[in-house]
Amino acid sequence: MPARIRTDDEVIVISGKDRGKKGKVLRVDPAKQKVYVQGLNIVKRHQRPQQTLQGMTGGGVIEQEGPIHVSNVALIDPKDGKPTRIGIETEDGKRFRVAKRSGTRLD
Repeated sequence: MPARIRTDDEVIVISGKDRGKKGKVLRVDPAKQKVYVQGLNIVKRHQRPQQTLQGMTGGGVIEQEGPIHVSNVALIDPKDGKPTRIGIETEDGKRFRVAKRSGTRLD
């Protein structure tokens, strides 16, 4: 089964603290059913300074994107910019993702 949401897709968060915000998918973790969306679900990580051959690299508090469950995001329809579900169509043995709202191919 192909992943319904992939890297570089534009999504909107449909529940949680970032509800209503849009962003681009940076990476997908299919095993945990999580996506990382650019600029959303920002978490703070405390990082220890690391010693490398070039010297010390900085530590401190780093802000980065946290995971969001796949069920809490929806793909944005390219035609009207509203959330849509995703269907699968086959043509000549190839599978394509299709926006259910408008019928637009996403691949």
